[in-house]
Amino acid sequence: MQMMGRIGFMGLGIVLAGVLAGASVFAADKPAKPPIDDGSKIVITSPKDGDEVDDSFELKYELTKGSQATHAHVYLDGQYQKGFSGMFKGLSKGDHKITVTGATKDHDLVTATHTIIVEVE
Repeated sequence: MQMMGRIGFMGLGIVLAGVLAGASVFAADKPAKPPIDDGSKIVITSPKDGDEVDDSFELKYELTKGSQATHAHVYLDGQYQKGFSGMFKGLSKGDHKITVTGATKDHDLVTATHTIIVEVE
């Protein structure tokens, strides 16, 4: 029984050392795929870069689909906005970075991207 305890403790130590070193410990950890250059284009049409906005506003963009893009992903201050409805609501005052990036049917990103910064008053 003491031997099993030592083996378990050693295994925990190996996992902890891997995590602290930044190494992938589990097989399911996969690096992100690089964006696909499929000829897509994306433009945020409203608001414009540098605009002052209220704490709630509509985001409008145009996606010209290339060979693989099917939709877009929206990010607010680097955070993916899953299920984004087109409206930002109740944002805090100050500058906010909005990025819209094209994505494939499998949600892999394409190189088409546009970023703006708005100031919430």
